[in-house]
Amino acid sequence: MLILRNDDIRPLLNARLVIEAVEKSYTQLTAGEAACRPHIALQVPTQNPDELYQWGTTEGGSAAGYFAIRMMSDIRYEVERQGIRTQEKYCVRPGTFCGLIFLFSVSTGVPLAILNDGVIQQMRVGADAALGVKYMARKDSGIVGVFGAGNLARTVMDSVRQVRNITRILVYDPIKNSRERYVEEMTERYQIETIALDDPRDLYQEADILAECTNSTDRSVVLGRYVERGTHIVSVGRRLDDETFRRIDRSLRFGNATPLAGQPEILDEHLVYMAPRMRTGNKPEGQSTGFRQSVDNSKVVYFKEILRGAIGREEPDDITYSERGNIMGAQFHAIAGRVYELARERGAGTEIPTEWFLQDIRS
Repeated sequence: MLILRNDDIRPLLNARLVIEAVEKSYTQLTAGEAACRPHIALQVPTQNPDELYQWGTTEGGSAAGYFAIRMMSDIRYEVERQGIRTQEKYCVRPGTFCGLIFLFSVSTGVPLAILNDGVIQQMRVGADAALGVKYMARKDSGIVGVFGAGNLARTVMDSVRQVRNITRILVYDPIKNSRERYVEEMTERYQIETIALDDPRDLYQEADILAECTNSTDRSVVLGRYVERGTHIVSVGRRLDDETFRRIDRSLRFGNATPLAGQPEILDEHLVYMAPRMRTGNKPEGQSTGFRQSVDNSKVVYFKEILRGAIGREEPDDITYSERGNIMGAQFHAIAGRVYELARERGAGTEIPTEWFLQDIRS
């Protein structure tokens, strides 16, 4: 069995590989060859009234060979900096986190690997953005407007570049130093003109693609009154205001999680079990408030329909949007399985005895 840390995983992955793994997994899910659950969280109070403990899992597997469960053990809280309120988390202390992926073989049930989830987590978000752009953005889309200048803004840009010829990047982050660092890094890495903006409204005027990549608690990062016709929108947390949702002409949803046996599909993307004595009004949210909103169902096209020949973007001046849906569990087994294969090929990771995880007492 392998232990694979982020430093082991990073050299094995690139944006194109992750996009291909995720798209293949979504295709298997639509074909009935895979199953997954939405993200499920359990929250309990802590001794600090401004924090909560959250245990979160998401899982899925495919007949192609792998099953994975991703778990997170977080202390969650909110913080305000320069008038901007964000959702934060830590494990043990701020700056350290506990996110693990347990990978198994569906052929034998044997545990194959335990992986840090950090690199995979960021790159799978980028893959969703890229696939949305691939199927919904105009073919000539070349200018990206980015809200936020953190790690996800980097992986989303790396991924979107795999499916469109990006010639210009515009970025707004309320923290000036963050957006200036982003400009320096993107300019050096891609040799693409990158401009930091002082006013987020300036992003809308030129951008063919708007990418919301923040951890803000404000669900109105993208404002519909400024969105130009023909724009495609991607958002890591559905931080779009009501007008944006109303103005969307066509939205791609990659799928719905496998329903309970004999039950209809559910659309909820985050299921939260909360200790009854918690005073929710004084606690941070377990998810982005944007997930309480949705696009009108009449405007939604599913990935399975795209695979059968349906059109994504119908008109050049349509405002389009794309989102994963609640099939996060279909991502981790696909990417972790590919990482495991590459790690075996290249001798990466730390081996530990598989016998440590087996027993002769039936459970």
